[in-house]
Amino acid sequence: MDGIDLSDHDTISALAVAYCEGIHYARPEVFERMCHERFAMTGLTGSGGAVFWDKVAYLARVAGRDPFPGAPSYEILEIDVAGGEMARVHLWVDVPPRRFEDHLGFVRVDGAWKLITKVFRTADGPALEG
Repeated sequence: MDGIDLSDHDTISALAVAYCEGIHYARPEVFERMCHERFAMTGLTGSGGAVFWDKVAYLARVAGRDPFPGAPSYEILEIDVAGGEMARVHLWVDVPPRRFEDHLGFVRVDGAWKLITKVFRTADGPALEG
């Protein structure tokens, strides 16, 4: 972990956990605070296409559903902090009945880490109950 500020790594890790829990518990206020105003999300359709949302559309998607029962199901696979200015998180999170693989991009703006990009796809794996 040469060259990594552990406080930045810990902060990004905490943001990744908050992201997964915010999805599970359908908490748009988490994303209101976390996402940069220029946040952009891209979903790969599996058929060679993509769908796109901005911050307003993403918040509406999260607010438009009920929380899932039970504990959140996710795994943070990798965190990379580069130069104290940008960070990348690779994770999967269950959104029953699907599992999504997400790649999150964070930037430091005015001293705070903000989620600026999300690229995701439906991950391979067993069907989920729910």
